Amino acid sequence: MTAAPSTAGASPHRRRAARLRAPRSRRMLLWLATHAIAVALAVMFLAPLVFMFLTAVMSDEQALSDQIWPREWHFENFRRVFTGDMVRWTLSSTMYAGLSTAFMLVSSVPVAYALARFRFRGRNAALVVVISAMMLPPQVTMVPLYIVWSRFHLTGTLWPLIIPQLFGDAFSIFLLRQFLITIPREYADAARVDGCGELRTMLRVVLPMARPALAAVALFQFFYCWNDYYGPLVYAKPEHWTLAIGVATFRAAHHVEWNLTMAATLLTIMPVLVVFLLAQRVFIQGVTLTGVKG
Repeated sequence: MTAAPSTAGASPHRRRAARLRAPRSRRMLLWLATHAIAVALAVMFLAPLVFMFLTAVMSDEQALSDQIWPREWHFENFRRVFTGDMVRWTLSSTMYAGLSTAFMLVSSVPVAYALARFRFRGRNAALVVVISAMMLPPQVTMVPLYIVWSRFHLTGTLWPLIIPQLFGDAFSIFLLRQFLITIPREYADAARVDGCGELRTMLRVVLPMARPALAAVALFQFFYCWNDYYGPLVYAKPEHWTLAIGVATFRAAHHVEWNLTMAATLLTIMPVLVVFLLAQRVFIQGVTLTGVKG
């Protein structure tokens, strides 16, 4: 009786072929064992979303019961929710998050580029000021800023939250600066030899290589503004409320209709999930590559 051939001394190619010939169930078990922690974390993060969706498509009576799976699927709940005020709140959140992100990029990129590339007296002091601004809570400056914006007759709108982004964001400046100092200076030197000025070098050479960092700070700013509750609550009138405030008032008005509340919550977080999934790779790359050098 001949013994089965051993693959202990076989080449890597033969061992890989043997693994491929293994039963599919065994390969699945090996994959689960290798990624067990990742699978557990994925289930933990997806379980609340699945529960919200299942509740959102239930009837009013079943949403108040202990049943998890819907007896009937009521997708019209999303249509009932996304009317009137919800549309206005969505437009306000889109304007607030979109304009704030665009203004932040326009103002923060030149400052981060100067701190990363230029040698001038007081550069380290300017960086300390930027870091200090990151640690300053917004509640500290809320009262004097509110007085200033009221004198410009802009209170009651979202502009007191959007216009300050034209003056830069401390966190975005710091994150971009940390990424830009990792780009070799030889690229910028070669552009200057070819006759490019500093502005053109920044726009045509440096920023294309900094797209991961730009995507990271843009997504951070967009998510912050989309979920901001405190700022719009202080400055905006009800006709300019964002989704963060609108969903809170919606839940108060429909506190016994949990299916509609879950439907409104899902509609609120879906744009954020879609944006993150579309830019996931470049976002993670930008976060992991920043902060390499000090």
